[in-house]
Amino acid sequence: MRIRKKWLRDSASVVFSVFYLFAAEQADEKVRKVRGTLTVDHLRVSWNKGTTPYLSFFTSLMRPKLARYPPRMVRIPRPQESSYKEPIIAWLYYDAPFSTIINQTKIILDIPGGGFVAMNPRTNDDKLLAWCGRTGLPILSLDYRKAPEYPYPYALNECYDVYHTLIATRGRCIGLSGETRPQIILTGDSAGGNLATGVVLMVLQSAAANARRGPSQETLPTPDGLVLMYPGLDMNIGNWMTDEQMSLIQDRRTRSTNKNVLRRKSEDYYKLTPETPHPSDDEEDRLFGPRPSLETAGDSETVTATTPISPNAPMEEQPVIEMGHLASPSNIAHQKASVVSSKPRHLKTRLAMSSMISYFNDRILTPEMMRAMIILYVGPHNRPDFSTDFLLSPLLAPEALLAEFPKTCFLTGERDPLVDDTVIFAGRLRQAKYNLFVQRKEMGLLNKKEVFNEKDHVEVALIPGISHGFVQFVSIFPEGWKHIFRCARWMEEIFAKADKESDGDLEHKKRERHHRRVPTESSADEDQPLEMSTLRSSTGSSAGSKDRADEANGHRRGTRGRGRGRKGDSDVRRQRSMVSLASEDDLLGRRMKGLAGGLMGMTADGAETP
Repeated sequence: MRIRKKWLRDSASVVFSVFYLFAAEQADEKVRKVRGTLTVDHLRVSWNKGTTPYLSFFTSLMRPKLARYPPRMVRIPRPQESSYKEPIIAWLYYDAPFSTIINQTKIILDIPGGGFVAMNPRTNDDKLLAWCGRTGLPILSLDYRKAPEYPYPYALNECYDVYHTLIATRGRCIGLSGETRPQIILTGDSAGGNLATGVVLMVLQSAAANARRGPSQETLPTPDGLVLMYPGLDMNIGNWMTDEQMSLIQDRRTRSTNKNVLRRKSEDYYKLTPETPHPSDDEEDRLFGPRPSLETAGDSETVTATTPISPNAPMEEQPVIEMGHLASPSNIAHQKASVVSSKPRHLKTRLAMSSMISYFNDRILTPEMMRAMIILYVGPHNRPDFSTDFLLSPLLAPEALLAEFPKTCFLTGERDPLVDDTVIFAGRLRQAKYNLFVQRKEMGLLNKKEVFNEKDHVEVALIPGISHGFVQFVSIFPEGWKHIFRCARWMEEIFAKADKESDGDLEHKKRERHHRRVPTESSADEDQPLEMSTLRSSTGSSAGSKDRADEANGHRRGTRGRGRGRKGDSDVRRQRSMVSLASEDDLLGRRMKGLAGGLMGMTADGAETP
């Protein structure tokens, strides 16, 4: 029933929350009834419950002392290039007097989740206060406008505009000095992870577009890092995993990380046939084929005689069998092998359900809720292409953009219905980074002895036995603090690496500038016309040597500066013994003639001596 008075609605929310914590069966029955008639109001009341004054009061009492200063609301202006004009509301978390924020050069830009329809930054106070207290950095958390009032892509454009404004103003919009461009890490959980990844894709896409227009176009720099917690990266709610997706999960390099995910997908089959023995890892390699690794993922396979013939494949894709000398024993054996190979074989990737279907009865996130959120987020007037729109489903992003991603860290529960989004997107990032590494190595841009280290690009942490949104429940799940601080550690490591790289780039520029300032005999006359000495005959050799000695002494005196005391000496040298070349035509011939003239007995006017 509807309760109109807010104070009474908040009180009832607290009472029923406590009741359903103990009455689990009644809670399940109530949840099934609500999900049968799910509306946006149900989603908002359920997920915004943590901001009610009573629950927020008790939560603050149970929360450890993480920060001394409360967050403050700020308004971020839109960039000039934006199609929108209204400012964006955000909350600034900074554990120090606000007057000291002017000295900061790093920003953590957080995009909270909530299914695109609910939840503001204050529902994430535990996480954000812990981060700002641990890192000492300002954290800007966005209160972007929610669907269905503001459907896709309004929220994505808001997040992109905030990032653009931070870069354009060099952080002055939140109180930074603006002397240098701030380093920024993007973070997001659930739907916020989708938006954070979409912002990175928009930045990379705009950079590629500006590069095509010309080098004079200014581009937004890529964020220094990306930290995602149980992100929703695929709007296509499918039942089955594709072979490509399973290959990414089964990669040998990530088998230890994804082993529980793979075990769960195996259990979907073995629960239906409990008497079937479970194969070991070695038996799985023998039955299902070795799992491809990053080194072999890009290799092409050639069609041999043992390739099975598919009746549905076009003729040009069928293996070619030569028909000559049919009676020979080798061809008979060849045909027998072809017939045997055409029989059904074990698939290299097991038929497996997606995690959304495997955890169909999850109490926090169900397919009905996902369907409702997607419908509300897309809106009644949009019809995006779910198979190609990678800003809506970042899992579909092209490899060319994924190869340019900053370091990305993932934190997800193993029993999360969205865990497949994490492991598949991490696998695609890893594959794109490795392919770029191999390409740069083949082009000679990297040392041949350099080894690919995937932790420089992707880190994945899967929490056993945990479902979606566990960071929101640290009051009743104290272990969540450990994972919140793990994310803070990731941010500190990313910023430390960015500082190291920027120091290296600065030192390299200093060396280049110092090298350009060192005067040399060849660089001293870079701004002079191309000139060459003509060798005199033997009768004037002594005078010529004297002139050349004076010229050399004058040249050494003139190398102290590139603009002072040089012009007069140059004119004297040109009048005495230098001849300017009017053009570059036959330059090699003139040089050879000038150098070899003395040996050939040529005088200064070009006449040959007998």
